[in-house]
Order: sequence, then structure tokens, then C-alpha cells
Amino acid sequence: MKRALISDIHGNAEALEAVLAHIRGQGVDQIFCLGDIIGYGPDPLFCLDTIMKVADLTILGNHDQAALFDPPGFNPVALRAIMWTRGQLENDRRDMQVSDARWDFLGELPRRHDEGAFLFVHGSPRDPTNEYVFPEHIYEPVRMQALFQRVEKYCFQGHTHIPGIFTEGGKFLTPATLGGVYELGEEKMMINVGSVGQPRDEDPRACYVVLDTDLNSVTFHRVEYDVQATRKKILGLPELDNMLGERLVTGR
Repeated sequence: MKRALISDIHGNAEALEAVLAHIRGQGVDQIFCLGDIIGYGPDPLFCLDTIMKVADLTILGNHDQAALFDPPGFNPVALRAIMWTRGQLENDRRDMQVSDARWDFLGELPRRHDEGAFLFVHGSPRDPTNEYVFPEHIYEPVRMQALFQRVEKYCFQGHTHIPGIFTEGGKFLTPATLGGVYELGEEKMMINVGSVGQPRDEDPRACYVVLDTDLNSVTFHRVEYDVQATRKKILGLPELDNMLGERLVTGR
């Protein structure tokens, strides 16, 4: 089985459409979304409606959760963006059935999905929604040991917007060093699938992963999209901080 794993769309319609078009050429059987459909970006309703249609599984992200409940620990930029996003959800009265379906969908999202050897979360195996696992954490062996103790074999996650593979042996492998493809072995791993709508690894292209359970491999894909179109939308919305648009250009 081939699964496309996408995460951290963050209301970026142009990136999502480009990634879905690319996925259609990969012969995948399912699409899993690992959370943060909304937040930061200018098109939360489009992205939410699209994921509701195409995703076979969607995990709750911290920004999705923040649309439902007041978010703890959000910085001022993220807080302003999620409050604007919440307003978009609340004020769209064109079709109340559609509006109610969006809220129901968000409210019913699972925090994790466990398939034995394969665990799917947004944040980490220890805190599925909120914990960040950054590449530099490989230098904190106690932290990494605690995380891997909660992984049976492979954990797929997002949240940091930085794609790559954490090995139980203490390495972080970037897609570039892997040539984009990695064969899963006996060692436990945590695989960050990167971000569709707001990459932060200094590559502005959208990122996603294809998991092939027959070949036991993961392939990282980068997809060009119209970054300037999304940037201009953000700059045109006074409720969204300009830096949310500018950072898309450099992937930071």
C-alpha cells in the first residue's frame, strides 16, 4: 500500500492544490493528513473543505485544536492568525450545513492513529498534539530515549515543518542526504513529513512523504507552487502579520 502523508497545510491553498496534483501522479492508495490544516494562512475554509474530501485519515494539529479552544502558549503572531481563522469559520453563513460539518470534523479529529508498527501523530509520540521534536534534540539523549520508548517501530509526525528522519541511534537524516528516499529497517525511527504550506528548512517548496508499506520505504517529495500568490493574499489581510507571507519566500 502507498500512502501520501501530508501535514501543516496552514491555510495555504496554492501549496495544497499543487501537492494534491503531484500526489495524483504517485499511484497512492490513501492520503493521511497529520494536522494543522488551518492557522497562519489566508485560505482556511478552502483547505479544510478540501481535506475533508480527500483525506482518508486526519490527525488533530495544535492549530486545528486552537480553532476550537483558546490556545495556550501561542505567540502573538500565531494567536492573531488563529483568532482570524476562527472568525472565518464562525462567520461563514453561506451554507450552515457545511459550516456545521466543519466544526464537527475538527471536533472529532483523533490525536493519534496507531497501526502497530506505524504510529501517526502531529507532534510527538509522547504528546501527539503539542510537543516539538527538532533536529537539535538528537543531542539530548534522555529526551530522545523517552520519545522512542513510546514508539513500537515507526512514528510519522509533523509540527516542526522540518522534514527528516530521527533514528534511535541518535542521528537526524535530512531528505537531501538521503537522496529523498529511505528504506525502513529494523531500527526504530521518527519520520517528520515536513510542511505543505509553510516549510521551514530553507526550501520554499511544499513537502510531503509517500510511505510504501510493500517496499517498506519513505520518499520525500518537494513540489513547486505559486508562493507569491499566497504571499500577496497574506499581505492583503491586515489581520495576518506580513512576516507570515514573507517567510514563505525563503522557507524559514
